[in-house]
Parts: sequence; C-alpha cells; structure tokens
Amino acid sequence: MNVTIYHNPRCSKSRATLKLLEEHGIEPEVIEYLQTPPDRATLDKILKMLGMEPRELMRAQEAVYKQAGLDNPKLSREQLISAMIEHPILIEPPIVVTRGKAAIGRPPENVLEIL
Repeated sequence: MNVTIYHNPRCSKSRATLKLLEEHGIEPEVIEYLQTPPDRATLDKILKMLGMEPRELMRAQEAVYKQAGLDNPKLSREQLISAMIEHPILIEPPIVVTRGKAAIGRPPENVLEIL
C-alpha cells in the first residue's frame, strides 16, 4: 500500500501522525510540503479527496493569510489554491493520502479511517 504524508516536522500533530503510521507498520512517503509544496493539480486532487474547499484547509491564523487578503470572500477557488502553493505554510498539516483517499491527521487517529 502506497501512503503519502504531507508533513511538517515542526508540527506536533504531524509528528504524531507519522509515528502512528509507523506504529501500524506503514512506511509512508514523507513530503515536507514547506520545502516541496504540492503543485496545483495535486493540491486540487487532495482537496477533492478531502471533500473540502481551499479555505477549509487553510491556516487562517497565519500572518500571511491576513497580509495577502485571503479572508476576502470574493477570491476564487483558483486564487486560494495559488496562495496555498505560493505560501505552503497556509496548508493545514498533516495530510495523509492513500488509495484515492485523503485524511487530515487532526487528531492523528483520523488517518486510520483511510488505511
């Protein structure tokens, strides 16, 4: 089974989710998304798998969210996805993807539902 985790090693939930996967005998592909953000097609696919709109996956408490005016309700889906690619700190970690499904590890046990 191929499992990918979009991981931020500085995030406690992300570290706990990675540990949980490893405890279940899964060695996921680890993508440190702050260094290697997903491209537009990948992020769009992840959002669809999660059943979420971009704003729902964004960390609105990040300074760049306000600075970039991302709270503007008139921004399109494409504009929000572009902002997430340009500023990957806006993406809520961790995201686990496997077999055409995705889950956010908040709490970490959420990812067990897609394994």
